[in-house]
Amino acid sequence: MRGVWWFSAIVGTVWLAACAVKPLTTPSLPPVVPAPKPVPLAAPGSQATGPLVAPAVQAISRTTSQWVPVPWSELPGWSADNLAGAWSAWMASCQRAVAPWTEVCSEARTVATGSDGEKRAWMQRRLQPYRVESLQGVSLGLLTAYFEPVFEASRNRSVEYAVPLYQPPAKLNRGQTWYSRKEIDTLPQAQAALQGRVIAYMADPLDAMALHIQGSGRMDIRQADGTLRQSRLAYAANNGHPYQSVGTWLIEQGLSKDTSWPGIKAWAARNPSRVNELLWRNPRVVFFQEEALTSDDAGPRGAQGVPLTAGRSIAVDPNSIPYGTPVWISSSGAQTSLQKLVVAQDTGSAITGTVRADYFAGTGPAAGELAGRLKQPLQMWVLWPQ
Repeated sequence: MRGVWWFSAIVGTVWLAACAVKPLTTPSLPPVVPAPKPVPLAAPGSQATGPLVAPAVQAISRTTSQWVPVPWSELPGWSADNLAGAWSAWMASCQRAVAPWTEVCSEARTVATGSDGEKRAWMQRRLQPYRVESLQGVSLGLLTAYFEPVFEASRNRSVEYAVPLYQPPAKLNRGQTWYSRKEIDTLPQAQAALQGRVIAYMADPLDAMALHIQGSGRMDIRQADGTLRQSRLAYAANNGHPYQSVGTWLIEQGLSKDTSWPGIKAWAARNPSRVNELLWRNPRVVFFQEEALTSDDAGPRGAQGVPLTAGRSIAVDPNSIPYGTPVWISSSGAQTSLQKLVVAQDTGSAITGTVRADYFAGTGPAAGELAGRLKQPLQMWVLWPQ
């Protein structure tokens, strides 16, 4: 949503800074370990795993990573994934295909109606898997998740709904450092610049900041007849200030050890006179544009400019992995085990590093529950044209 500028889980300690986006505390990467040796899923050269890597295939160097060619047999679970959802996500990226994907995407469209087996066989013929490593040879990284929240809002300001969500101010320039969150709340000149720019009002200032951190979300507007009409608030711009974690502030001040989102809201409920102090710790403000929903299944647009697909889109560091690249991920932890094909379609200011991904969990409370808890080791393999 930098499109999606933040994103990451707003529930729990994995909040990332706005796209994609962002933990309330900066997550520490797992300890540095040597790259693991490939573990074949089946006999090398078998039909299920595809051919071994050709001797002539060379490693690929990126700005912050190196890609090491491997046989298909190294990809854990490769033969078990249902590729249909990933294929749809990939075809969305193919709408913005650039070299070297233009020809490959044209071919991939012809396979879209094929079976999983046909898709898998085509990928094994046309693409080469590469293990993503740091320049020091480390292949273990970090997986978190983000989601699209849904909040109730009102078109009219009231005692209950008093927290405004703004469009960008008329004279805001790209990259400009504008008024901070505190200044927007307190300075008459900032309020004057935002006159007439309110999209809607929310009830809870912490929920509003959660929306800023996520970078995008859906709002339910109650109509005169009592029904709710839903639309999307998409990322439009920000005020140029860096994200600062309110959870970190609570810890630094010795005010709370519970930096989960429920813990932060509980602290705020016990300390209403200090809520503004908490909010102003984070000077970053996101401005939105309202969009009609075209499909219940369509996610917000990521940094690549295409709608995200729940469970199949990831935010990455584009210095390590380019947008539109199919990626095989393997991650196991207390929350979930994932071995599946996803597509790099988004980024976030906190999504940096070689083996680093933010998994788009979807929309609503269930997705938020997963996003708020997911923080576990990760390995990644890019699938690149031969």
